[in-house]
Amino acid sequence: MLFSFSEWLWQEKYWLPPNSTWAQLEDRDGLVFAHPHHMLAALPVALVLVAVRIVFERFVALPLSRWMGVRDQIRRQMKPNPVLEKYFLRMGQRPVETQMVLLAAQCGLTLRQTQRWFRRRRNLERPCLSKKFCEASWRFVFYLCSFVGGISVLYHEPWLWTLALCWENYPQQTLNLALYWWYLLELGFYISLLITLPFDIKRKDFKEQVVHHFVTVGLIAFSYSSNLLRIGSVVLLLHDCSDYLLEACKMFNYSHFRRVCNALFIIFSLVFFYTRLIFFPTQVLYSTLFDSIKNKSPFFGYYYFNVLLVMLQILHVYWFCLILRMIFSFLWKGQMAKDIRSDAEESDSSDDGAVPESPQMKNGVTRGSGPAIANGPRSRAAGRLANGHTQST
Repeated sequence: MLFSFSEWLWQEKYWLPPNSTWAQLEDRDGLVFAHPHHMLAALPVALVLVAVRIVFERFVALPLSRWMGVRDQIRRQMKPNPVLEKYFLRMGQRPVETQMVLLAAQCGLTLRQTQRWFRRRRNLERPCLSKKFCEASWRFVFYLCSFVGGISVLYHEPWLWTLALCWENYPQQTLNLALYWWYLLELGFYISLLITLPFDIKRKDFKEQVVHHFVTVGLIAFSYSSNLLRIGSVVLLLHDCSDYLLEACKMFNYSHFRRVCNALFIIFSLVFFYTRLIFFPTQVLYSTLFDSIKNKSPFFGYYYFNVLLVMLQILHVYWFCLILRMIFSFLWKGQMAKDIRSDAEESDSSDDGAVPESPQMKNGVTRGSGPAIANGPRSRAAGRLANGHTQST
């Protein structure tokens, strides 16, 4: 059964243009071609990169963050409360007002104390600045090395400067060993990002990031298997152009070098705009849509590859909208705003949209002569919700 599935999956009509066969891509006479099984090496490479990242963040990035003045905010602890903790983990981090009243009644706390407990508990879930700095510095180092490595590998290739040449003699294009290793590292890196997703910082565009990583892995693996290495390497290099600038911007932002951060962000925005909103759709997408079928008929891989590229372009537009919001904030306030994808820490003075504590309740007892409501509710609303009535005084 497994053999039948493999035979069906690797049919030439899915991966190669018409009148092309796998036999034509067999190594011969000193010529080496890309083979799909080469990409299996990306799995151990990804694991190695995860290990290298752990060592780098612990012994390089963390000391660097301290040297650059990154200081984690001291977070106030809250008293352990099994009822609130259970709700926080199972039901949600932001109870609605009526549920907050019920929880206060069950725990014998005031509404304000319950709100404060949830604020402090949410703050504990937020990553500290040093963790953000370490993650950004790891990505900065990789993206910068990848960009420099890509330039050194591709600079002398004529098809880098004339994209129509990417389709010359396709798919019978030989494999450059240096290009293979660069491609393998890129694929391994994005697989490593998928492995560490549960532990990485989750920003507001987390779902978009997950989609981006899966699309990137799909593009790299498919382009290598179909010998679309030339156009695939252009796409990779185009993304590396701006990625390391963004991570450097984050590092200076976390270390409060505002002027450097602002300058880098403007440069990053310009590079991002040109590479991903001008060059990518007008040159790369145009070439994959039209140049690729001038001498060949469309096949399944043509549609699959272009659909993934269009998905990338949609993500580019989405992220540039976020960039524009930060640029407008910069022009309005004169300094770069915080990353709008990240949650800000809440102070104990945050209202959280909750109802203020009833003035006549103090220490669980009304200022009148009546006893406290059972289970210690601190407001009449809590008593009504908890017991269905209020005790008379």
